[in-house]
Amino acid sequence: MKVHGRCNLACRYCYLYEGPDRTWRGRPAAASPAVLDRTAGRIAEHAAAHGLRRVALVLHGGEPLLAGPGRLAALADGVRERVPAGCAVHTTVQTNATLLTDAGIATLARHGIGVGISLDGGLAAHNTLRTDHAGRPSWPAASRGARLLADHHPDAYAGILTVVDPRTDPLEMYESLLALRPPALDLLLPHGNWSSPPPGLPDLTDTATGPGSGRATPYGDWLCTVFDRWWLAPRRETRIRLFEECVALLLGLPAATESLGLDPLNAVVVETDGSIEQVDSLKSAYDGAATTGLDVFRHTFDEALRHPGVAARQAGAGALAPACRACPLLTVCGGGHYAHRYRADNGFGNPSVYCADLERLVRHVAARLADATAGDPP
Repeated sequence: MKVHGRCNLACRYCYLYEGPDRTWRGRPAAASPAVLDRTAGRIAEHAAAHGLRRVALVLHGGEPLLAGPGRLAALADGVRERVPAGCAVHTTVQTNATLLTDAGIATLARHGIGVGISLDGGLAAHNTLRTDHAGRPSWPAASRGARLLADHHPDAYAGILTVVDPRTDPLEMYESLLALRPPALDLLLPHGNWSSPPPGLPDLTDTATGPGSGRATPYGDWLCTVFDRWWLAPRRETRIRLFEECVALLLGLPAATESLGLDPLNAVVVETDGSIEQVDSLKSAYDGAATTGLDVFRHTFDEALRHPGVAARQAGAGALAPACRACPLLTVCGGGHYAHRYRADNGFGNPSVYCADLERLVRHVAARLADATAGDPP
């Protein structure tokens, strides 16, 4: 749920405000009470129709805290009051942490809202591209917010989201984030594709990639270094979803993130004007890529499920490029993140632009897993 469609920061790499999509410009800055109320009703309607036992509600932006903790709490309460008995609503807010205060976090915690924060790393030097609209660094306020969570509200601390930057030292980055004591880390690859490559990748003039391609793997190398530090630690210092789910998939267990696995997409976005859209990451591909033409006032979430763009992401391996379907890593990689497959001349029918990096990571994790289980009885 996009409770607020603007941001108090002006991060220079932001795929939403600095990328090709411009749909946000024509939308209201904040979701109105009518949009919030109607969205709560649609969520409850969907939960009842499908007998759902669990709903995940992510309060997003822009910067959602621009709407104020009270409005976020009211929305979370409104959804919980409307869903059928026995349906748990797990609510989180994803924030840049600069607007977090002790009182605000306490309000969110009282209303059962976890707080996830987005940082480029745990040091000021890692966050030089995260500035406000006047060019001032965001790190002093963001680090203060992160420490408020860790020191005073650990039960509300959902974790940290960080975008991988292969130009940084992976161990320094990881250990700097550990110093902020997150219960979980999400390590995300930057949103890039074949037509707009992410920084640091070699020549991408074609889609020749995958097993045996010989392509350099700066992102895979970075992730493997962090994986070894995490895997070999004497105790679990934090959860890293990408690594945990890679291990689970290699063991044949059900697991999926947007970056790995073949599980179908299970999320849609409600924008500040009530529009129902596909997930935001698609906006990194081209202007209007996430648009469905649906809205909460006239359409149900079942209608969103039937939208061709959403349906394409429910088709599993059948929707992947031939090279992906033939790959031995298919059930683990799952073709990679959907947005990272885009190429202007043929859409999303390609391997991930990170295919070689994902292969590097998956094979590395598989080798560590094999080493750990060697000699165990059958």
